[in-house]
Amino acid sequence: MRRAMPSEPGRYAVDAGRPLRVLPIPGAHPYPLQLRPEPGDGSAVVHLPDPVVPGAPAGQWWPPPALESDWVREHGDEVDVVHLHFGFDASEPTELERWCDTLDAAGIPLVLTVHDLVNPHFVDQRDHLARLDVLVPRAAAVVTLTEGAARRIATRWDRGATVLPHPHVAPLEELDLGHERSRDEFVVGVHLKSLRANVVVEDLLRILGEAVAAMPDGRLLVHLHREVLDASHPRHDRALLAQLGTWSARGLLELNLHAPHTDAELWAYLRSIDLSVIPYAFGTHSGWVEACYDLGTAVLAPRTGYWTEQQRCHTFGWRPGEGPVRDDVIRAVAEAYAARPVTPASRVERETQRQAVSAAHGQIYRAVFAAGTRVPAASA
Repeated sequence: MRRAMPSEPGRYAVDAGRPLRVLPIPGAHPYPLQLRPEPGDGSAVVHLPDPVVPGAPAGQWWPPPALESDWVREHGDEVDVVHLHFGFDASEPTELERWCDTLDAAGIPLVLTVHDLVNPHFVDQRDHLARLDVLVPRAAAVVTLTEGAARRIATRWDRGATVLPHPHVAPLEELDLGHERSRDEFVVGVHLKSLRANVVVEDLLRILGEAVAAMPDGRLLVHLHREVLDASHPRHDRALLAQLGTWSARGLLELNLHAPHTDAELWAYLRSIDLSVIPYAFGTHSGWVEACYDLGTAVLAPRTGYWTEQQRCHTFGWRPGEGPVRDDVIRAVAEAYAARPVTPASRVERETQRQAVSAAHGQIYRAVFAAGTRVPAASA
């Protein structure tokens, strides 16, 4: 056991002069990086780096070694609080139960952020929910990003979740650059990335093509990672690729095949379009929506997740098994066209928000460590 049990049940002490050591899982992911306190801010919290993954390139955090019970037993005296975000998709529920047991035995409280109530990488959600069925009840504190997600957590697991907003995604210096989008054209962008499971796009593109064709200055720009052209790729879709090629040849859309964007290329892409359309048939939250907000790109998103609660979006309905509601999409594109331009996020506002979110997490870490047990959800 990593600490002697105190005389007052459920309470622990940290050595005088030593900061509280928090291990985010993962630590190098863009979201957890935003939670790190600024140097010298007096928070008395330090975020530990990702443990080295044996045999992996430097900087790779997956699969997280800290999700192994043996790692906790070996390194538990180096950690005060564990904060789990991502990376548990490969763990069986029984393994997660043992891992939680090991954390309990070591006196390490678990903070869980529920980013994904619905996993965007899988059509069948049973395994994902089975993992959450372990983690949500066992966590000392639960955090999520929107009120809608918090309500779902309360309904399924009878747990209160502290709602803290998603911080900025684009670097703060990018928010200062400004950008005058051309009024001579209206560019609608749909980025399909590598066709993960929640990207269901054929009907949506057909409707968008109709909406954009009605505009004399409209362009429909579709981006796709080149890797999905490989027939051995797990998300290769021969029928969709053929349809995209046909539409491109007819001039209904512009198809751009490329390697995954670097960060700089992504910011440039988002600045080059007026409206970014989210093609997600299911999901929960979205960093993409936040990046668009940062850079002043309007968003059209389906009401299939809680991303429409993260930032103001144009929205459309998506009937399960039927796809996008045509009239909603047509109307929303027209609204976005009329509402141009969108003002980028304020750097001061986003930095102030990030500091507040980081401080709120610091309060949660100190509370669960001090209590040694579950703490109630806090108000945002």
